[in-house]
Amino acid sequence: MVRQLSRLVIALLLSAAAAFAVAPTVSALPAVSPAAVVDPSATGSFPVAYSDVTVSASGRSYSARVWYPGTTAGANAAVAPGAHPGLAFGHGFFQGITQYESLLKHYASWGFITVAPKSQGGLFPDHSAFADDLNAALTWLTSQNATSGSRFAGAVNTDRLGVSGHSMGGGAALLAASRNPAVKSVSTLAAAETNPSAVTASGKLTVPAQYVGGSSDTIGGVAGNQQKMYDAKPAPAQLRVITGGFHCGFEDSSGFGCDSGAIARAAQQQLTRGITTSYLLYTLGGDSSLYDQVWGSAAQNQAGVVYSAKP
Repeated sequence: MVRQLSRLVIALLLSAAAAFAVAPTVSALPAVSPAAVVDPSATGSFPVAYSDVTVSASGRSYSARVWYPGTTAGANAAVAPGAHPGLAFGHGFFQGITQYESLLKHYASWGFITVAPKSQGGLFPDHSAFADDLNAALTWLTSQNATSGSRFAGAVNTDRLGVSGHSMGGGAALLAASRNPAVKSVSTLAAAETNPSAVTASGKLTVPAQYVGGSSDTIGGVAGNQQKMYDAKPAPAQLRVITGGFHCGFEDSSGFGCDSGAIARAAQQQLTRGITTSYLLYTLGGDSSLYDQVWGSAAQNQAGVVYSAKP
């Protein structure tokens, strides 16, 4: 009897020892963290640098400011390592590029090299020439990428070029994209009809196009402009209308003749940053993790934004 009990005790001890050896302790288990949700409306990870340049390309010549991801922040800093997407941004009618500084700096913080032409700023702009200026900016970036000694040598991903703009500049961006096979994506803010027609140009595009507007825009309203452009555009395309958003709410300040809306400028700009940055990161930056924020349920159900899409 004693011998049987001894055998039983030994067996139990051996079983416990084996279990202890196989099963990891709690501290040995790998930590599982929830997937980080990227917020493109927040500032990106790159220091923001800028340089004032003369763009000379494709028979065009004009002054511009380039906002880009730097190794440090400030004027003429070195470009952050890597090849970055390129973007040309068109200003609105009679608007300086400083009106869009917060947005263009935001794009730079997420890795975009953005050229903002200062051309066509007078009372009688040439929309067709402005489109050519935007395309010349992309041609210039491509040339700078291949020029030894240029600040942007080897820094531009020339396979990922896009155009964007506000109001007149948004219409010009659509014209530019319809003429330039190097353009891979278009994002517009309160895009206005142009001469030649941005609506007609939209109908010719095969690359993804984004139309962002404001429901309270009394200058370049959604129904008369962005809706028509979106309707004309074959897939892929999306229309994002900010509830209460206004035409000048896409700018850093309002001047003579500006409108107002039911939403604060800061709120409209935060929505704009999130909507456009996620789209540009997905279509130009190659970040497939942002699909849901661009085409999926997160985009479709975003508070304060009415969403229409042709994926």
